[in-house]
Amino acid sequence: MTYSGRVTVGGSADVHELKDLMITKVAVGPMNNNAYLLRCRATDEQLLIDAANDADTLLGTIGDDGIASVVTTHRHGDHWQALAQVVAATGARTHAGREDAEGIPVPTDVLVDDGDTIRVGRVELTARHLVGHTPGSIALVYDDPHGHPHVFTGDCLFPGGPGRTTRPEEFNSLMDGLETKLFDVLPDETWIYPGHGNDTTLGTERPYLAEWRARGW
Repeated sequence: MTYSGRVTVGGSADVHELKDLMITKVAVGPMNNNAYLLRCRATDEQLLIDAANDADTLLGTIGDDGIASVVTTHRHGDHWQALAQVVAATGARTHAGREDAEGIPVPTDVLVDDGDTIRVGRVELTARHLVGHTPGSIALVYDDPHGHPHVFTGDCLFPGGPGRTTRPEEFNSLMDGLETKLFDVLPDETWIYPGHGNDTTLGTERPYLAEWRARGW
């Protein structure tokens, strides 16, 4: 079946099959959080992005092969409700942005900075530090050698605009980061996997950057 990126809490996962990587998207919890299971096709190693909620659903998606690591995109509580249970069950190493780690009540094994590489098997993800939604939010960029890039943006970018900020300086910081680290350097075909809701592409959102700047959110 063709991947759509549309999932619902309690519903089936959706799987995006790339040549080197399989991406399984599932929705969990009362805030309709997305969690993403990445599987290297060459080695079968797995990585989870955001153990957001409903540990049973996440562990069922992970399956008997377990996960080597789990990345928390940012410190907000709806993105780590199942983290302790998932780590206890799998022994996975934890990753989070350096500036957000102290706000996550599970010890972070690997503090992530802008430009750091996180591996899942033979696949490399590049972390992009985006300040504004939280001080240490990170997006993960997979630059697929066989196609267009794929970016896991947490709550920094959604269809229709950037993530929530509370002060003008936070909004400006987030927009600056999104533009310089994503929109300015990645093509329109880049697929965006957000922390909630449906997927989008940079090309779909790019025409509205000036509008977002003008409205301030």
